[in-house]
Amino acid sequence: MANVFISGTGSYVPPKVVPNSFFEKVGSTDEWIFNKLGIKERRIVENEATSDLASKAGLKAIENANLKVEDIDLIIVATTTPDRQAPSCACFVQEKMKAFNAVAFDVAAVCSGALFTISVGYQFVKNKVYKNVLVIGADTFSNIIDWERRDSVFFGDGAGALVLSETEEDKGFIDFNLHSDGRGKEHFTIPGGGSENPTSEKTLNNRQHFFQMNGKEVFETATKVVPESIHELLEKTKTSVDDIDFLIPHQPSIGILKSIAKSINLPFEKVMTNMDKYANTSGGTIPIVLDEVHREGRFQKGDKLLFAAVGAGWTWGTALYKW
Repeated sequence: MANVFISGTGSYVPPKVVPNSFFEKVGSTDEWIFNKLGIKERRIVENEATSDLASKAGLKAIENANLKVEDIDLIIVATTTPDRQAPSCACFVQEKMKAFNAVAFDVAAVCSGALFTISVGYQFVKNKVYKNVLVIGADTFSNIIDWERRDSVFFGDGAGALVLSETEEDKGFIDFNLHSDGRGKEHFTIPGGGSENPTSEKTLNNRQHFFQMNGKEVFETATKVVPESIHELLEKTKTSVDDIDFLIPHQPSIGILKSIAKSINLPFEKVMTNMDKYANTSGGTIPIVLDEVHREGRFQKGDKLLFAAVGAGWTWGTALYKW
């Protein structure tokens, strides 16, 4: 049976660099941010919307796949920061890329968004509904950051993309393991602006349109559920952790990634990170890391890639891939 493989990758980050020294005004330091989170700097948009980042990453992925925009049948964008509440960010992206043959819609799973979106795109190709699906993870969290709070250090802006296509070769996605738990909805949330708390003078004055995060709960949840999901997936696919060549994770913090690697007995040199340059780009993290490692030529035929993410909701999951 035909499988689904990654035929191309691409990424884009805005040019403006914001170093850790910027956050001294909110009581943080470069030393603390780097030691605790692994971040040295991040990219922040200027006069660019999420769809601008997404479309630029998407075009690079299409080019890398040796395809044309007309070859793309479906565009799915994972984002928490769409250009507008309506229409979908994917429709903006389709129009900017001139990919008018493609169906377009969004998926909302915050930091797990790219992984969840890949699993959705996978189904369309696996079931022969579409031939080439463009999956994009893109966020401009700088637009929902309260720059007067210390937790403003965590996030940056960026987008990554990959094309999913059919193959008869022995490569591609092996399996997915996805989970959600709405009981964790309050630990990372944007309380204002939706139908529960529509925009009002009160929500604006209470700064409810910025993200609110319980950092302790994020750490404890991530370091518990991600290793569990990895073990479930490896057991299901009869794969040993020793067979894993690369872990391509969401980039929550260096501490969380080190804890996860230790829990599953994976050498940390197999964990791919770029949060030192970009911080946490939410939906963009996994496809940006994937694109960077791919373009460095580090993946070899037959390598096993393990994808992992955890995000608000809670949402979390893993995927196994053979290069």
